[in-house]
Amino acid sequence: MTDNHDFDLFVIGAGSGGVRAARMAASKGKKVAVAEERYLGGTCVNVGCVPKKLFVYASQFPELFHASRGFGWDMGDQPNLNWSRLRDNKTTEIERLNLIYQQLLDNSGAKLFNGRATIKGPYQISINGVDYSAKNILIATGSWPFIPEFPGSELAISSNEMFYLDRLPEKAVVVGGGYIAVEFAGILNGLGVETHLVYRGSQLLKAFDPEVASWVQQGMREKGITIYLNTEVEKITQKDQQLIINLNQGESIEAGLALYATGRNANTAGLGIENTQIILNNRGSIEVDKHFRTAEPSIYALGDVIDRVQLTPVAIQEAMVLIDHLYANKTCEMDYNNIPTAVFSQPELATVGLTEAQAKEKYNHIQVYKSDFKPMFNTLGGGSSRIFIKLMVDRATDRVVGCYMVGDHAAEIIQGIAIAIKAGATKAHFDATIGIHPSTAEEFVTLRI
Repeated sequence: MTDNHDFDLFVIGAGSGGVRAARMAASKGKKVAVAEERYLGGTCVNVGCVPKKLFVYASQFPELFHASRGFGWDMGDQPNLNWSRLRDNKTTEIERLNLIYQQLLDNSGAKLFNGRATIKGPYQISINGVDYSAKNILIATGSWPFIPEFPGSELAISSNEMFYLDRLPEKAVVVGGGYIAVEFAGILNGLGVETHLVYRGSQLLKAFDPEVASWVQQGMREKGITIYLNTEVEKITQKDQQLIINLNQGESIEAGLALYATGRNANTAGLGIENTQIILNNRGSIEVDKHFRTAEPSIYALGDVIDRVQLTPVAIQEAMVLIDHLYANKTCEMDYNNIPTAVFSQPELATVGLTEAQAKEKYNHIQVYKSDFKPMFNTLGGGSSRIFIKLMVDRATDRVVGCYMVGDHAAEIIQGIAIAIKAGATKAHFDATIGIHPSTAEEFVTLRI
């Protein structure tokens, strides 16, 4: 114990960032506690990136079945999806991961509390009716889906419930234009659901390069998703087992499901923030300094709850930086530049570095290299999709400052390119690199125009 406290560090939230922080602190000999009220692993493991990616894999099989004919395979009868088997197999895998997180915490020596922790004051935490003290408190409670209030909003579901549906509807409406919305629209469409995507803006994926986002949007339409832009839902009503979704353009859609993917808010409700000096910004997220310290000197926060970059690997890295700062006397700070990102839409999008507009704003002279082509798989598979890649280069230094790709395996390819860009690779380095032939990835080292 330190300074007569029960714990050196009390972590609220056992998601990726919280667990990493707890394990690292415990490995340095600190007495650590972790409190989790829902499930080990947080959003990503339970109702986020992991089950979502499993569903993305499942939704890609119809196109693979179709393509197999061109490669000489006869599939026989039309394959059918067993939704309950997919859902339950997914749940079994998630439960396996929950157990791994439990073992990681147990092996680290950190003490796990199952329940909701509340902050009673700068050093005081209450959980399951018992009060504890800690020299430092870390808030790593993540975020929670946001559904706006409107007539019938209680009939809509969020991405959380999507992973546990009793049955798949024949027709669904997805509301939103960010990465979660486009990913679930692709999943539902691929699983055989007639899918409609409604977004109030004029362009999907507005946080990304507009040209690249338009490629994704067009690809989604080619796969059969109906997209409504500049459109909002006015109300939802129930008719027997169906929902009637009324749009502000005067149209209505009858569907079995309305899925809202309209953003996520910091999960701070009921934490006891009012008992501290912690400041929330205008988005409701916790304000922290460069060392993740809140306005309450003994309390820190990281991950989605601070809403800097809402990505699991970012939360993990933030945890490592924080623990090194607290317990290893290191002065390093979190570097948010050149974070690779993927959208598991269909077609898939991945990027690292700046958009074209950002690059032109930051540098005086930018050279943009582009290529679009038919992937080799489609020559026999018969698909109509194409691959689009884009590089932004600062002409003064020849450094590659941004890279985008739309198409199959984009995330896998961009992850490798992200290392090169992080290391400061130039266009000359790309040009001098021998490509792996035949592959999509080789196109990045053969761009000349």
